[in-house]
Amino acid sequence: MSLIPWLRWNEALPRPSSRTPAEMVLETLMMELVGQMREAERQQRERSNTVRKICTGVDYSWLASTPRATYDLSPSERLQLEGVCAKIHPSYCGPAILRFRQLVAEREPEVQEVSRLFRSVLQEVLQRMKQEEEARRLTRQWSLRPRGSQALAAFRTRARISPFASDIRTVSEDVERDARPPPRAWSMPEFRAPKED
Repeated sequence: MSLIPWLRWNEALPRPSSRTPAEMVLETLMMELVGQMREAERQQRERSNTVRKICTGVDYSWLASTPRATYDLSPSERLQLEGVCAKIHPSYCGPAILRFRQLVAEREPEVQEVSRLFRSVLQEVLQRMKQEEEARRLTRQWSLRPRGSQALAAFRTRARISPFASDIRTVSEDVERDARPPPRAWSMPEFRAPKED
């Protein structure tokens, strides 16, 4: 019986990653892009092999080794995409990946088109982030607005709202007295100007 598993108690515990959430989002999104590009390239190879097999009638695909990836991003395009990815908030990373996968599955793009599709998804996510931030800002601004505006204060001094006034007639009293009901709805509170003495 080996004692090595028992002696591992003094090994260093795995440390949490020192990467920031923005770096992890960047890495995740770029890995997704590269993976989808490789998949698009594989599907493109399969389609060309199928066409070749139909034309020649012979299948030599078992003899050929899998070729290396032939298409890769240019350094400038990679830097531009990384710059856009760095702007994505971590909470939008998952929805961005799901939307990208959905578009790739719907369109089945060529390898060269995958990066353009990825860029359009990132722009869409950035636009949604901007809209939601604007909505939050307006909500915050509205909630911090002073409650007593001058127009409301002027209205408050001119009229009194009495939702439970005792002199409000009920429907049964009107029916009993055969009186015509007032022109207002019964569910609305009664607005009256203060009596000036």
